[in-house]
Amino acid sequence: MASFNKVVLVGNVTRDPELRYIASGTAVTDIGLAVNDRRKTATGEWVEETTFVDVTLWGRTAEVAGEYVTKGSPLLVEGRLKLDTWEKDGKKNSKLRVVCERMQLLGGRGEGARGAAGAAGAGKARAPARTSGGDADYGEASGYDGPDEAPAGGGDDDIPF
Repeated sequence: MASFNKVVLVGNVTRDPELRYIASGTAVTDIGLAVNDRRKTATGEWVEETTFVDVTLWGRTAEVAGEYVTKGSPLLVEGRLKLDTWEKDGKKNSKLRVVCERMQLLGGRGEGARGAAGAAGAGKARAPARTSGGDADYGEASGYDGPDEAPAGGGDDDIPF
């Protein structure tokens, strides 16, 4: 039987990214994304529902997020679902998260950008801010060397990708 695991989310970042590096030197960061859904109930009343999703970014995508993404930033994330399971104090736990394969910065000039360099590049970043990431499955010994596709757009941006 065939399977397909693809997620596309657009929402607002719930916390500032905390960039870290694993032993192999690969960058990794975790962010939270709040995704809103608005629907009409059977009584005709509009209801807003927010879903909070944990997202893991790897490689150059994690570095870009660490530099340009802040709490409240609008963001498009494309990736796949991954179920993490662990045992603590004899109790089995699990958590579903998204492993980001592509990220797109959204919003206008200065929205969610850090500092003057980010504000100057954020307006231009709409189209070229595509980045590809790695995956937790690469591990420390795999020699993962970052994105496998070039960013679209190109140009004379202040953004370093």
